[in-house]
Amino acid sequence: MDEEPQQGVLISGEENVAVRIKLEREARGWSTNSLSDRLNEAGFDMNPSAVWRIENRKRRINVDEAIGFAEVFGIDLRNLVGPPQLAAKARAMKLIDSVVDAYRETQRANAAFSKARDALDAYLAEHPDIREEADVMVSNAIAQVASSHMLETYGQAPGEDAADDSVPSSDT
Repeated sequence: MDEEPQQGVLISGEENVAVRIKLEREARGWSTNSLSDRLNEAGFDMNPSAVWRIENRKRRINVDEAIGFAEVFGIDLRNLVGPPQLAAKARAMKLIDSVVDAYRETQRANAAFSKARDALDAYLAEHPDIREEADVMVSNAIAQVASSHMLETYGQAPGEDAADDSVPSSDT
């Protein structure tokens, strides 16, 4: 364990924590004694030797201790456990969180869409006389939403004239 750990996404959470604790401590100009004092003041008992052993991967860290380090450093626990080069970049972590949150939202929306579509299909199976009209209504509504979204996202297509029915044309 004397060699420097590989720093990247593939190292383990515990390795990340050890590297990150040392980086955070050094960035603040704190000694292991100073960090130990701060942990103790925050209610997380730890001596300077334990801090050094954790940083140098000679001692494992438990969840309560990780919470203590995160609290003393003023960072999220998840940030403490992440890859050090990413975790040290708070903006990157926030953007990553945004991407993951947006993905979760799309998964929930896809599940809601599937559930609604399944319910409609079950209803239409019992009422085949309205299936064609219902399918046309759904298709048209989805096309309209998609078109509006494309227009909002990308703007007017090049070469398309904006239809403005509010201004009458005059032939005079």
